Amino acid sequence: MYGEHVNGRRTIDLNADVGEGFGRYRVGDDAALIPWVTSVNIACGMHAGDPETMLATVRLAKRYGTRIGAHPGLPDLVGFGRREMRVTPREVYALVVYQIGALCAFCRAEGARLHHVKPHGALYNMAAAHAELARAIAEAVRDTDPDLVLVGLAGSHLISEGEKLGLRTMSEVFADRRYRPDGTLVPRHHPDAVLTDEETAIRQVAEMIRSGRPPGWDAASAAAAATPAPWRAETVCVHGDHPQAAAFARKLRARLEEAGIRVAPWS
Repeated sequence: MYGEHVNGRRTIDLNADVGEGFGRYRVGDDAALIPWVTSVNIACGMHAGDPETMLATVRLAKRYGTRIGAHPGLPDLVGFGRREMRVTPREVYALVVYQIGALCAFCRAEGARLHHVKPHGALYNMAAAHAELARAIAEAVRDTDPDLVLVGLAGSHLISEGEKLGLRTMSEVFADRRYRPDGTLVPRHHPDAVLTDEETAIRQVAEMIRSGRPPGWDAASAAAAATPAPWRAETVCVHGDHPQAAAFARKLRARLEEAGIRVAPWS
């Protein structure tokens, strides 16, 4: 299990959301970022991405031996998939199957393996909080390929519903997001939701990995929130759309290794 001791050292996966350009528009520098992470989540054409971008990103990930995951989102190019939509579990199931299938085809064409699925943006947050949407995503993953890993917010319904269906799961934490005392994320519309200081973000990641708790965790708040799954730190996300993502990922990886935390892809 990641986040646990391996040969005396804690081990963590480092993931990034990539392939989020569209047509003539480029978002982030995937070529610079991918060498410094151990897994990637590739946009599948709904919130971002297009066929050529998906193909190019799969090729990049394969070149560096990086684990490849599908990053399905809501059909909202204008809002980059970060705006909530009124969608039913049935619609979510179909959206996720469709997007997994698209990226899986590119992986097969390139002789690569699709390893995991991590929902994007609003879909991720909605499913983290609502069991019925989380179950629809987990069912889509299971029915597409039960060997795929489902990545979700630590302590959330995405993790618990995936585990109920027998899927392997990975509990995700964020380097650049602030947390509430119950272990949930501060919503993005709050002015202090995103950490902008790199040193603060690096310290936060190291502490979450060592302690197995979110920053500022409070037992009473966690109990009141009735978190559906145990809170674990198994993979850390770096947002690929940030202009300094590559430099930050390189620095974060180096500092974690210096602190005795091994950065490696999950098995």
